[in-house]
Amino acid sequence: MTCFMCKGRLEDKQTTFMVEVEKSVIIIRNVPSQVCRQCGETSYSDDVAREIEVIVNALKNTISEISVVSYTDKVA
Repeated sequence: MTCFMCKGRLEDKQTTFMVEVEKSVIIIRNVPSQVCRQCGETSYSDDVAREIEVIVNALKNTISEISVVSYTDKVA
């Protein structure tokens, strides 16, 4: 598989996803990803992207400032 940004080679890695939601920050560790060896661009499969969305939606109304979870932990 190749990078959509630079056409470099992708490798499977576990990365950290971070998003700001209003005044809060959600950090998801150990996310299965494909990372470009050339430019470092990170991409996610459709299934992983959907799961990230589920995790963020489950946490966004329950945190006050910051939340750190592992992708493999069940949030809901």
